[in-house]
Amino acid sequence: MSYGYSARIIAANHRQDDSSLGVKLGRVCIALDIPVTVVAEKMGVSKQTIYNWFMGAYAPHASCKATVEALILDLDKRK
Repeated sequence: MSYGYSARIIAANHRQDDSSLGVKLGRVCIALDIPVTVVAEKMGVSKQTIYNWFMGAYAPHASCKATVEALILDLDKRK
């Protein structure tokens, strides 16, 4: 069950420059209310890693770049 994103996560995401793939992914997921659990499973990383990406604390590793870009494109189609 998804409870949506907290105001803290949303605010942290929107304070960041969207030059980071993780922040871009966060904006799409927040807009579409895609659960972090779903994204973490698709990416093969922890939920905390996804939150860190969304908030701009860390950027996705270069080895994840193509997968993150593909996921963003796929999710953008749902908007």
